Amino acid sequence: MRADRLLSILLLLQARGRMTARELAEELEVSERTIYRDIDALSIAGVPVYGEPGPEGGYALLDSYRTQLTGLTEGEARALFMLSLPAPLEALGVSQELRSALLKLSAALPEARRRDEERARQCFHLDSTWWRQGQERVPHLRTVHQAVWQDRQIHIVYRPPFAVEIERLVAPYGLVAKAGVWYLVCARNERLHVHRVSNLLDVRLAEESFERPAGFDLASFWEAWCAEYERFLSDFRATVRVAPDFVPELARYFGHHVQSQVSRAGPPDAEGWIQVELSFESFEAARDRLLGFGRGVEVLEPRALQRSVLDFAEQIVDLYSHRREAYE
Repeated sequence: MRADRLLSILLLLQARGRMTARELAEELEVSERTIYRDIDALSIAGVPVYGEPGPEGGYALLDSYRTQLTGLTEGEARALFMLSLPAPLEALGVSQELRSALLKLSAALPEARRRDEERARQCFHLDSTWWRQGQERVPHLRTVHQAVWQDRQIHIVYRPPFAVEIERLVAPYGLVAKAGVWYLVCARNERLHVHRVSNLLDVRLAEESFERPAGFDLASFWEAWCAEYERFLSDFRATVRVAPDFVPELARYFGHHVQSQVSRAGPPDAEGWIQVELSFESFEAARDRLLGFGRGVEVLEPRALQRSVLDFAEQIVDLYSHRREAYE
């Protein structure tokens, strides 16, 4: 709407000072001709905006025309400027609204606080995605977002592994973005479920509405669900011996919680090795990861895993020993 655009021009000039018509047009994704008309409209409305010709020119507001937001400390203002636009919000379709809100806050800050804005943006950048994480297609995300906000039930269609498509009518309690991936927390027959939004084959709004339980807290539920899910992924256990020089590396591969197992381990043996129990997602995951540790870890139990690691190691040695001359 034009009224929103006029306000955005006003706030941009207040926050950034002088800007050219081209810069304003690029920021607001309109033509320069539209910017010229909007500047005229602001002038007619009594806004003290003036233009200066030439390469260094542009549009600006009189210094006296400013609304200040008081009460923010230097640290609070710096924290505000550190906010970047998380990638999940781009997919959700609220990126422009967030930019507009930050612009309004920035424009209302005193001059002494606004000088630090560019410096803070150059010093800090928050990236919410993980390494080698491809862009997930989430065509139904905005429909789910609408249903969550309006407390409307939705029909979802998904396909569990090795199963046929399933359609369910659910109450969408909330959306969670974890490392750039969106998850739907929903209820069906008073039981809570979690679905990865990219796995939903279809989503349709229903006419029925729903009410969230008074005691439901999305953040608390998600924390508990993640803890349970991680326990599910760590249901295969192996007893191993760890070399002294590899013990400090355990936390890098298994998280800092492994330190508690190290502290409970018995005294090192004559060679300085300790015995601990490690958790893996599956038998195959345990074998693959332990092979990557080389001589740093020795499998003790279960014997099936020990034999499998030995078999793979012998195959590798056999393959490369026959081609030793080619590598030298």
